[in-house]
Amino acid sequence: MSFTVTAGAAPRVYSWQHGSMLSALEQSLSLATSGMADVRITDGEGRAYSPSALYQVMFGQPATPREAQSATRQAPRARAA
Repeated sequence: MSFTVTAGAAPRVYSWQHGSMLSALEQSLSLATSGMADVRITDGEGRAYSPSALYQVMFGQPATPREAQSATRQAPRARAA
């Protein structure tokens, strides 16, 4: 399957093609952390993901420490009597 990474804002939008989801994710995370605006990964079926959302799809956990912290916070559990 083919994956397209796009980044930037009009009138300058850049696009790269990747043959694997992992290489597309790697580039998109690199672009996002370097400050590139509006980074998206689109798969061959037209589904678009942010780098963070695709990371969660692939690995089942948040991509950033901040997201990991909020994902692990849970409501207090009631104790059994």
